[in-house]
Amino acid sequence: MIAAFSITPLGAGDSVGDIVADAIRIVRESGLPNETNAMFTNVEGEWDEVMAVIKACADRVAEAAPRVSLVIKIDHRPGVTGAMAAKVAHIEQRLAGQ
Repeated sequence: MIAAFSITPLGAGDSVGDIVADAIRIVRESGLPNETNAMFTNVEGEWDEVMAVIKACADRVAEAAPRVSLVIKIDHRPGVTGAMAAKVAHIEQRLAGQ
């Protein structure tokens, strides 16, 4: 499965970059395929693995903020691996053909 998630600390002041970086560090240290962009962090793996990483991120943010907002979008396709890179590769191939 692929999960795209965005986590926002609420009530922790105006600058929350360090708190968000702590959450992204958890994702990167998980060993699961992942990427971070301006809006979301994508992580790929089995359901329980991915959800455990997202929970760990929410727990870490909750240590520094009284409230945590979390948005998650999931593409659940049992048995499929490497989809995060494959989806982008398919689009790039189509773009190159134009």
